[in-house]
Amino acid sequence: MLTIPPSVRVFLAPGATDLRQSFDGLSGATNQILREDPRSGHLFVFCNKGRNRIRILVFDGSGYWVLMKRLEKGTFAWPAPENGKQSISIRGEELSLLLSGIDLSRTRRRSWYLRAAPSTSSGSSSWVATNTTRG
Repeated sequence: MLTIPPSVRVFLAPGATDLRQSFDGLSGATNQILREDPRSGHLFVFCNKGRNRIRILVFDGSGYWVLMKRLEKGTFAWPAPENGKQSISIRGEELSLLLSGIDLSRTRRRSWYLRAAPSTSSGSSSWVATNTTRG
């Protein structure tokens, strides 16, 4: 069970990633594929072609951690690449659901106020209200 604070963002790499990579390879994939800074402290999640293995890369300030999960049976409900999206941003609770076998595309988030995390790509630190309806 992972406990992820709301300040930590989670980025999924849609589609398949070669998981023979470890620290340096996943760090490079974070830069090149996800277009994010691997040393930001956020979680970067990758899945293999068979969708039965996941690796999570995170930098804790002094070094990288790689967390891995291999399913003995079944597959993860992993998103396919769509409309040229390089990454998919989800919340920590959604990652826990995904790792527990829940298909996020078949769930619906109820509409309510949620204070969004600041965007790392725009450099802006303003907070905005979002409508988090999932359809």
